[in-house]
Parts: sequence; C-alpha cells; structure tokens
Amino acid sequence: MAYNFDLTPNRRDPNIANKWTIFPEDVLPMWVADMDFRSPKPILDELRKVLDQGVLGYEIQHKSMQETVAARMDSLYGWKVKPEAVSAVTGIVSGFSVAARAFGSPKKGVLIQTPVYNEFHEVKNNVGIPQLDAPFVKSVHGYIMSYEIDWDVFKKQAKKAGMFLLCNPHNPLGIIFSRKDLLRMAEICIENNVLIVSDEIHSELLLDGNKFTPMAKLSSEIANHTITLVAPSKTFNVPGLFCGFAIIPNKELRERYNKEVEHLRIHVNSMGLHAAHIGFSGQCDGWLKELRQYLTANRDFLVDYVTKYMPDVRTTIPSATYLGWLDFTQTAIKDSPYDFFLKEAKVALSDGRIFGKEGEGHIRINYGTSHKILKQGLDRMRRALRSL
Repeated sequence: MAYNFDLTPNRRDPNIANKWTIFPEDVLPMWVADMDFRSPKPILDELRKVLDQGVLGYEIQHKSMQETVAARMDSLYGWKVKPEAVSAVTGIVSGFSVAARAFGSPKKGVLIQTPVYNEFHEVKNNVGIPQLDAPFVKSVHGYIMSYEIDWDVFKKQAKKAGMFLLCNPHNPLGIIFSRKDLLRMAEICIENNVLIVSDEIHSELLLDGNKFTPMAKLSSEIANHTITLVAPSKTFNVPGLFCGFAIIPNKELRERYNKEVEHLRIHVNSMGLHAAHIGFSGQCDGWLKELRQYLTANRDFLVDYVTKYMPDVRTTIPSATYLGWLDFTQTAIKDSPYDFFLKEAKVALSDGRIFGKEGEGHIRINYGTSHKILKQGLDRMRRALRSL
C-alpha cells in the first residue's frame, strides 16, 4: 500500500498551542521533534473505535500490553523480554526522570554525552543531582561533521557517576552507536557500578536500511544493569498521547522503579495505551517502512542542499531519526543562528545551545515533514544567508 507523505494536515488551530501555532503565522516551524504526517490508519481507527464506544474512563496497563511490547522487542531484535519486565510510563522524559529519582543521589551524578537532547540537561534541576558531561569529539571533513566518544573523558566521568543516561539513536546527532562502542560503554559503567538508562525512542526510525541493537540485548549482565526506555510516540507520530515503557529485566531495579512511579502517581493516557498496542502489534509496519524511505530521501535532500547552496555551513549525515544538525560557526552570522533565522528567514529551528555548550553556533532542524515544506524552509534559510 502506498502512503502519501507529501500530504500534511493543516495544524494551525488558533485554540491549540502546538508546533505550528507557537510562533507567528508567517514563521515556518521546523523545531520540536514531532512530524507533520498523519499517524498510521490502524492507530487512528483504534482511537475512533474508543471514541465511538463513548466512555473515556480510567485504564491501566494490562498484561496484554506488556506482552505486546515484549513481542515487539523479540520480533525486531531477537531480544527475549519477560512481559513482567515492562512498566508503562507517561513518556521517555518522565521515564528517565523516575530513574534519576529512584537511583540518583547528590553524591553521584548523571553522566550525559553532549551535545544531547535538551531534556537530559533538566535532570540535574528536576532531581537535584550533579550533571557530568562527556562531550563527543567532533571531526569535520569538507562540509560533513562526525562525532566520536572521547573514551578518556567518559571513563573519568563514569567514576563520579551513579547513572549514565544514553541517547541511542542519538538526538540531535543521529548516531546509531556500534556494538563495539555499546559494549565498551557498558563495561565502563558496570566496572564503576553505574546504572545505564538507555533512551531508545528513535530506535525504529532507521535510515538507509540501518540496523539497531538495544544496549540491554548485548548480554544478560548488561541487561541486569540497564533500564531501557521505548515508546510509540516518535515512530508512529503520536507524542501527544504521552505513553512509553521502561523495560527492566532486573527484578530489584524494577521494583524500586515501579515504587517511584506509584509514589509520583504517574498515570498513562488511556488513548496512548491503545495507540501503543496497535503500533507495536505490527499492524503499522507497512506505513513505517515507507516512512523510513521518505525520511531517508528528506535527509539526503537536506545534506545535498546544505553542501551545494550554503557555503561554510557544515552538517551531519544522520543514520536515524528525522533531525539534522547544522553548524554555522564558520558563517557571517554574528549571534545565535536560531535568532538569525527566526528573524531573517521566518524559520523556527531548535537552538543548538539547549543541547549543551557544544551546541553554540549550531541548530537542529526537523525534516520530518513534506519535501515541499523542507525545501521551502531551506530556501528561506539560503536567502537569509545570502543577505549577509
């Protein structure tokens, strides 16, 4: 079945604050990480079925939901997860925040690899534990940027950490970490008694036919030290339904984690549970296959456009996600590229500074949209750069 991702719904509802209405109407939004595509039909049909039933009552995670998540991990990765290891949470952010509250302490910090997802930087404020940065080493070849782990820094910081918050695939860099790198990171964490919390929300948005392996799949020992966070929200474009899952094979860790979830009274959106059940059941995999192809084409267009038409701008080549990372530090932009493009191009991007100090002079761009909108945004940015 062919899906037309060139068609995007009108989301400019004046009564709702969303990606398209936060900024003035003449601004093209390419910032927050949700896509402009309609969610897959099986999910929309399920939600309509719930609405037609007419009662929007309380719902809790059922064993069948746990079994569906476990079966998804098996079908995708051959990872055998016991259904009881799956706990529902209201999303990835609340998922790792719960972990930080349950296992963090002021004496032991949370280790993150910067530049990284801005919500990782909020853990230190929300939970009150130190943040330990292990910045990537950036390399530039022509117009293309790549990032690698600085192992000396990672080891040094791990010795002071109680929790390692991993982003894989990485937001905003689009990295899928190799098996070798995952094993090395896990080895260092286990040696230093550091809990691994792996945010794998983008693990199904793979480009170029790339493969993905969950951190906890690598060995039973690693699984015993790892909390894995997954969700249908990015994959099937249902982030507003606030539903995710923590997979915790270690019974002791799981009981402490679930106790904290209960303590905070975190209740998952019932519509989110319905959407997750359908998405993870495999009914939307045809849609997902075509989405990956469309996103890969958008990624290629973005990289080609930047290298051809934006002198002195450098870009990554993401292996996953729908997020590009652009470096404007070699251009004539004097201040923040985020402010520059919002004012001069009427394009709203994500300010690189929110991902860490290494993001100064960078922006994140969301290419999870139609080819037409992507080109329109890049054309505006190109004209603004030429005006300098």
